[in-house]
Amino acid sequence: MFIGYVRPNQDDLCCEIQMEIMKDQKCDRFFTEEHSSPKKRVILKWMINELQPGDTIVVAKLFSFADSTRQLAELLNQLNEKQAYLYSISEGVNTNPSTASSYSFQDSVNHLLKFQSDVISENTKKGLYEAKQKGMKSGRPRKADENVKRAIIMYQSQKFSLAQIKEETGISKTTLYRYLEN
Repeated sequence: MFIGYVRPNQDDLCCEIQMEIMKDQKCDRFFTEEHSSPKKRVILKWMINELQPGDTIVVAKLFSFADSTRQLAELLNQLNEKQAYLYSISEGVNTNPSTASSYSFQDSVNHLLKFQSDVISENTKKGLYEAKQKGMKSGRPRKADENVKRAIIMYQSQKFSLAQIKEETGISKTTLYRYLEN
């Protein structure tokens, strides 16, 4: 039996992109996780418990299935114990030995690197989105305008050294010179 599995991510909150990628796979059943959280993957656990020998889980990308290389290895071990398989469409990874194309070690490493890149990218997007929802701004924080003005006045008075200005205002020599150029 072919079993489709999808879960939301920052680029595909409703799993529509994943379902589009999987539409030609003729899956007998679909399982959809309700959230993107790496924890509480209830549907995934339930699905794996229900697997029968010969079943194949079909995913759009490896990242839909696992959140880290370690988790991917653990899940593949569970599938192996159940004599079940994984087919990831985007990476072209198929663990069924009767249908899998043979990969060189380099291809396997490249797939793992792409997977790890997807994990990092998704976590970054999720973090930025959550910070934005909390009203936080990304990037390096700006120095307070009052401190910059005070540093410029101190510098122009020629009564203070750069070290004293930095100690007093927190404005570095480089930052001070950048503001003075403008």
